[in-house]
Amino acid sequence: SAIVGVLVALSIIALVLSLVRVEDVTLPPTVKYGMVFDAGSSHTSLFVYEWDSDKENNTGVVSQTLSCDVQGQGISSYANNPPEAGNSLRECLDKALKVIPAEKQRDVPAYLGATAGMRLLREQNSSATEQVLAEVAKTMQEYPVAFKGARILTGEEEGAYGWITINYLLDSFTKYSPKAHAWLRPEAANIFGALDLGGASTQITFMPEGSVLSQNEAFELTLYGYSYKIYTHSYLCYGQDEMLKRLAKELIVSFPSTRVQHPCYPKGYKETVSLSSLRASPCTDGSAPRLPLGDSTVTLEGRGNASACLAALRSLFNFSACGQSQDCAFDGVSQPPLRGQFIAFSAFYYNFKFLNLTEGQPLAAVRGAIEGLCSRSWEDLSSSYPTENPKRLPKYCANANYILTLLLDAYKFNETSWNNICFQMKAGGADVGWTLGYMLNLTNMVPAEAPARLKGHRSSLWAAAIAFIILTLVLGLAALLL
Repeated sequence: SAIVGVLVALSIIALVLSLVRVEDVTLPPTVKYGMVFDAGSSHTSLFVYEWDSDKENNTGVVSQTLSCDVQGQGISSYANNPPEAGNSLRECLDKALKVIPAEKQRDVPAYLGATAGMRLLREQNSSATEQVLAEVAKTMQEYPVAFKGARILTGEEEGAYGWITINYLLDSFTKYSPKAHAWLRPEAANIFGALDLGGASTQITFMPEGSVLSQNEAFELTLYGYSYKIYTHSYLCYGQDEMLKRLAKELIVSFPSTRVQHPCYPKGYKETVSLSSLRASPCTDGSAPRLPLGDSTVTLEGRGNASACLAALRSLFNFSACGQSQDCAFDGVSQPPLRGQFIAFSAFYYNFKFLNLTEGQPLAAVRGAIEGLCSRSWEDLSSSYPTENPKRLPKYCANANYILTLLLDAYKFNETSWNNICFQMKAGGADVGWTLGYMLNLTNMVPAEAPARLKGHRSSLWAAAIAFIILTLVLGLAALLL
């Protein structure tokens, strides 16, 4: 009878288990990582991003996990010693591996994008450019990540990816609505424009009104299920570092002497430059008028004259090439009418941060602050800002006046639209720049992964089944004892 009781109990257990419904159980999405090096003209930075493996409308929801500034100058400065370009990245790569779980590192896509500094080096020495990129790739391939390549971005890509970053961080593309329990798309009027100023180039990107763009001017993107047609243009040799070289060249050629007065540098400041260093850049070497021959040096002596500084900077632009056209910026480059609000980042932000200008100040107040800065002597500036980089400090007057010229005279902002420019470097806890837009675009290219599924039982039914099994076994044991 005991054996019969056990068999009956086992039969009942089997019957209950067969009745408990098996269903699909969706596992939570796994976290993925990606890293992008921003190899600019003056420095390199590494950004690590993470996102869930499931996606919203085929575009990854990406957040910034780490930013790391590489020590030294940009990789283009290693043209004569390419292996050091790769070695310079190691410290930041080591830091990245500390924040990425070891079991995920092999699957982390790693990219390096070089911008205007390498574009200039390619014009000057294509062989050295390839060697630098090869050494960078060699170093990154030594690390346990999925290296995807080191390449030079076009100026238009740099502008477009910066535009994506800004609008992504400011929820312009899509925003979650708790009421609707869905992702909603804001109106197009909330799309921001992007203004980027680097060391060797500057970019302007925005979405114009209507269909004013020709097929050649339009840069088309698809994000979150919607298509965007934007205007973007990059001006090589119009970054702040190359601008200062071009200005020095113009002053030296116009006033040939071993001592040349510089209207943008503070009074009492002197800087010695060699003619060979100015010839080292394509921005100052090939254009007329040409520098004098030889390898002599010239001393630039500061005058601290804001109005003369502005006039000298305007001479660097070819405004006459536009003729009477209203839809033209400078150098004969067409540009549709400005539209909406703009975020000005990189050197735009850092120079205006030094001026300590509050958000939304009128243009007259900005001009007054710049004039006040330019009138201060080098002795006054250096004693007032002892912690500021002594190589950067004397350049703020020139940089600020250059920004005014670029925004007002070149890009066509005015007294009214000036208030549409916001100077900032962070949004939504992430750095503003092209790298996040680059990652967003890359994750958009990869098909969305279906959430992982396993066969499982509904928890409530499984709990009831377990309870029934235990009760049956207890009763069976009691029957055996009796």
